[in-house]
Amino acid sequence: MSVKKLFDLTGRVALVTGGSRGLGLQLAEALGEMGARLVLVARKEAELEQARAHLGKLGIEAKVLVCDLGNAVTIPDLAEKALACYGQIDILVNNAGATWGAAAEDYPLEAWQRVLNLNLTGTFVLTQEIARRAMIPQKRGKIINIASIAGLKGTPPDVLRTIAYNTSKGGLVNFTRALAAEWGQYNINVNAIAPGFFPTKMSKVVLNNSQDAILRMTPLGRLGSDEDLKGVAVLLASDASRHITGQIIAVDGGTTAI
Repeated sequence: MSVKKLFDLTGRVALVTGGSRGLGLQLAEALGEMGARLVLVARKEAELEQARAHLGKLGIEAKVLVCDLGNAVTIPDLAEKALACYGQIDILVNNAGATWGAAAEDYPLEAWQRVLNLNLTGTFVLTQEIARRAMIPQKRGKIINIASIAGLKGTPPDVLRTIAYNTSKGGLVNFTRALAAEWGQYNINVNAIAPGFFPTKMSKVVLNNSQDAILRMTPLGRLGSDEDLKGVAVLLASDASRHITGQIIAVDGGTTAI
């Protein structure tokens, strides 16, 4: 098989959560450019419609579904609707996430539960539902979890005080490894991308307060750009990664190298 064919996603269907803006939309653009048809999920219908129009101008086909993944009881119905869009789901990108900033000793329990409900529980339930309905029966699938370097090591308190977010992303790292070990028998690849600091709506406050400190601890000396996650996402979604599973790939300008 040629290298171009290994990366070709023509005929595949990708479900991308949090796909209406930010990193999720960037990932959707990448998968769509390589031929995948898309199902985007987010909480806000207006933002989803804007994303669909944006992708349409790029020649990328997308369906959109509104769902709050922090409310687990709504997820089985979402999975059913997502599968009905094209009759298959080949790629699942678990990107939806939330954060909350506060010192650990003052962290509100409500905020802790909200972050973990979305970042971990919602991811688990959706992954379980898509696997049961699509990937396990068809004996193939690609699951890409969007973790974070905040889940790989501690972060300086002058940069991040987001104990629930860090904890949830650390959980997502081992969720990836455990699921890869369990579902390899079904020819399902489960991997994670751990972004460093990218300018997004969610990271805006952190970057406003700590960008100089972040750049000092990043060997490449820059933040992530709109293009920096696309290549690794296509790799993990395509046949080019058929012998890669259970891996966490940091895309962070070298931050975790020091």
